[in-house]
Amino acid sequence: TMLPDLGVCPSLAKGGTPRCAPESSRRRIPVSAWLAGVGLLIAFLSTLGCSARAPGLSMAEGDTLVSVDYEIFGKVQGVFFRKYTQAEGKKLGLVGWVQNSDRGTVQGQLQGPISKVHRMQEWLETKGSPKSHIDRANFSNEKVILKLDYSEFQIVK
Repeated sequence: TMLPDLGVCPSLAKGGTPRCAPESSRRRIPVSAWLAGVGLLIAFLSTLGCSARAPGLSMAEGDTLVSVDYEIFGKVQGVFFRKYTQAEGKKLGLVGWVQNSDRGTVQGQLQGPISKVHRMQEWLETKGSPKSHIDRANFSNEKVILKLDYSEFQIVK
């Protein structure tokens, strides 16, 4: 069933009766019950960490696929950083790659659902491998993608 949009239904906002209910739904739902339902839906979406837009109009924002490049500075070579990065990426269900650079940094690319990519970025910035010491993490070229470019998370030699 389609719910009326609060933006075009000023009578709802003032507590009146909905005069703009869609033609297709002639069954009257009490406004209080309708608002309670919307409140529950928004509360449910909030607990998932999604942004609650108009209910049911778009998929949860956390499902949007993104790609982001990264470079990690500090003591990140010779401390199994790539191995731990690959393991963490796989655990989160991400794809991409990681490699040592000739400047002593670790760099690569992450792809997957935006919520998981952001979790991985936090891991790269703050945790890394047990013996690493991260000075800073640079992230660049973050963009929405329609499909993943990789089938797994690879260590590039």
